[in-house]
Amino acid sequence: MIDPNTLGDSWKHYDTKNLFDELMSSPGNARKPARKLVSYLKNLTPEAFAAHQMAAESTIKETGVSFTVYTEEGNIDRAWPFDIIPRIIDKRQWDTIEKGLEQRLTALNMFIHDIYNGQKIIKDGIVPEFVLKQSSNYRKECEGIKPAFNTWAHICGSDLVRDDKGEFFVLEDNLRVPSGVSYMLENRSIMKRVMPDVFETVDIAPVGDYPAHLLEMLRSLSPRKEAKCNVVVLTPGIYNSAYFEHAFLAQQMGVELVEGADLVVQDDIVYTKNISGLTRVDVIYRRIDDLFIDPDVFDKNSMLGVRGLMRAWQKGNVALANAPGAGVADDKVIYSYIPQVIKYYLDQDPIIPNVETFLCYEPKQQEYVLKNLDKLVVKPANESGGYGMLIGPHSTKKERDHFATLIKANPRNYIAQPTLSLSTAPTLIGQSAVEPRHLDLRPFVVQSDKTYVTTGGLTRVAMKKGSLVVNSSQGGGSKDTWIVDTQGGE
Repeated sequence: MIDPNTLGDSWKHYDTKNLFDELMSSPGNARKPARKLVSYLKNLTPEAFAAHQMAAESTIKETGVSFTVYTEEGNIDRAWPFDIIPRIIDKRQWDTIEKGLEQRLTALNMFIHDIYNGQKIIKDGIVPEFVLKQSSNYRKECEGIKPAFNTWAHICGSDLVRDDKGEFFVLEDNLRVPSGVSYMLENRSIMKRVMPDVFETVDIAPVGDYPAHLLEMLRSLSPRKEAKCNVVVLTPGIYNSAYFEHAFLAQQMGVELVEGADLVVQDDIVYTKNISGLTRVDVIYRRIDDLFIDPDVFDKNSMLGVRGLMRAWQKGNVALANAPGAGVADDKVIYSYIPQVIKYYLDQDPIIPNVETFLCYEPKQQEYVLKNLDKLVVKPANESGGYGMLIGPHSTKKERDHFATLIKANPRNYIAQPTLSLSTAPTLIGQSAVEPRHLDLRPFVVQSDKTYVTTGGLTRVAMKKGSLVVNSSQGGGSKDTWIVDTQGGE
């Protein structure tokens, strides 16, 4: 019998609405990996549940976990939005996802290296030449460069979604300056403080080793193999939306956090400036977009970068992660070709499929998109953060007409995808209600001479009922992601 003083009744009537729910298979029934957690949560009183959530929010404020939202009124620092009910994935399923992510980034790096060194995939007709020429992230300055291990995208955050059958798909790849891993780590730290007893009963894969793997990868790129490697994290500064993450990762790795003004290039070698003189830098984990890293090469008005940095990199005197030009594979039009890219370079079928994608520069596909704007999600090729999109089912006729004009004017710049029935997970609403909310997942992959995939990733959740927008800058929240081993369990 359910204690009326607990939230058990809320779980009993939890409605999955014919969607795939990450924790619940049906009202009142948890999936196998989530049984111990849900059993624990069912026995919490509304007061205890609210106390856990308040404790999590207090921890976030105490530790200063924040992100910056850019508004017309100015930059606003906000506490990181966090929901205490974690998202759970079975380890056996995750093992397949891990292999798929490694496969994908390996092929992506082979593609980027080929694009800047011969363009064989273009000559063989797999990817159209005009798609590359019209890519806003192609960097002619990178042609002929051969970075260590032929790796360009050293850190990747591919966004995964699950459909109503529970199948995983890659929604997009983030290869320029992927962010969010610090929040993945902080989410786990918060959960351990708020619900320590659950970690004693559930076999949850750890995530805390990410900074060590990141540092190991960065050191492997050093051009000076015989000398002690000096790694720095290059940040645009405190006003950047991801500054918390830049400082967090530098602190976790035990390396210096620098801005462009802290670096100088002399004789094509990069140095940090300090009171004792100059110290050579071997590897820069840069969190600045390509166009701002070197005013001698790109934006001449940039105050964020370092003069001569590209020249030092081109001559092999410093390593940059991610490498300039890696964003050529970040293009959502290129994304549509990734299954062919994997087949071309690895002679394998993708382990994790793409979401079905319509290319607006193809006449028949454009015709279909324009006729079905009310059913599709339309995305610009190189925007991020959920901006510049049309979510057809939630749009007005005026918005659809506007996007039709944009597509016709610049069809290369737009793709369209079906509106997926994204999976849901139980989320605390208010102080006592548990309701399903849509979510996605951003795992992080680190690659140089070997590959490391985080066990789980950053789960982002749409806090508004029915919303598919999970970005924190647009009202989304986050959850801890648990990879749970149920083999031999109940």
